[in-house]
Amino acid sequence: MYWVFGYGSLIWKPPPHAVERREGYVKGVVRRFAQSSIDHRGVPERPGRVVTVIEAQDWHRLAGDPIKEASDDYVWGVVYRIDSEREDEVRRYLEIREQNGYTSHDVPVYTLSSNGDEEIAVPKAVIWIGRLDNPAFVGPEPMEQLARRILSCQGPSGPNRDYLYHLAASVRELYPHLKDDYLFELEAICKQIEQEERDVPR
Repeated sequence: MYWVFGYGSLIWKPPPHAVERREGYVKGVVRRFAQSSIDHRGVPERPGRVVTVIEAQDWHRLAGDPIKEASDDYVWGVVYRIDSEREDEVRRYLEIREQNGYTSHDVPVYTLSSNGDEEIAVPKAVIWIGRLDNPAFVGPEPMEQLARRILSCQGPSGPNRDYLYHLAASVRELYPHLKDDYLFELEAICKQIEQEERDVPR
């Protein structure tokens, strides 16, 4: 069976021919706005920023973060099962969709049982990761600088800010128990900047 794990726009916009969805998370990774986008949420002259998942230890090293236990890092998303008769079609679609610096990897997806115990939701799912050595990877940026970049960019798929706000809203709606400090801090900074700009006398 072909399962696809979505951690960005796939959360609210499922891949074609998805016939089943499950909630779950991938361990040992972090979700960050560290991938430039010239084909969806930006243009070559002004690349936007979209999320990728990155091996947690690689990110902490790049960002100069304190070393953490690997179990502290995980990304919640949605995993979709693709119609078996349309697998090849969807694979081709995703290869084109994620061509700007992403590579595919097979990972287990976990979830929590009704009593809070960890269990495997899907033994093997495809996840698209922006490798550190890909040309579109931009790495850590100061949060306000990142927010201003997102607010100033737009691409064929729409304004960059809409991507951020849809993601934050989707994660909050799906997982109200989840405390995604990075995502929600970035959302708050963007909204604060927007408010400040509205308050400036014209």
